[in-house]
Amino acid sequence: MSKYPLLQNEPDSLYAGSGRAIEEITLENADELADADLRISADTLRAQAQVAREAGYTQLAANLTRAAELTAVPNDELLKMYDLLRPGRASYDTLLALADRLETVYHASTTSQFVREAANAYRSRGLLRREA
Repeated sequence: MSKYPLLQNEPDSLYAGSGRAIEEITLENADELADADLRISADTLRAQAQVAREAGYTQLAANLTRAAELTAVPNDELLKMYDLLRPGRASYDTLLALADRLETVYHASTTSQFVREAANAYRSRGLLRREA
């Protein structure tokens, strides 16, 4: 826990999604910032996951790890994936294909495993899309 909070204890290791150092993102230079400067980087999320893991917050660490993986997914595609994960929106095969895409295209192995678990849970609970 000595690293927590990261902004105070390791500011030199924190970067925005653009690669800009987190210390450079201030209200004073707000007019110079781009959208990517306001996005969190995968490395920062992984660092936060490590702090959570060391503190015993394993579920939070897993969520932050998945979030780090998902920074590689374009927003429009991420929204489509989110919609597919809503109960009744996708078939079992569609969810497995989504998991495969996450793993092969975006190298999001933790998230792809999560989607596979969701597909199995949806199947066992009758939450998959019903075919007409």
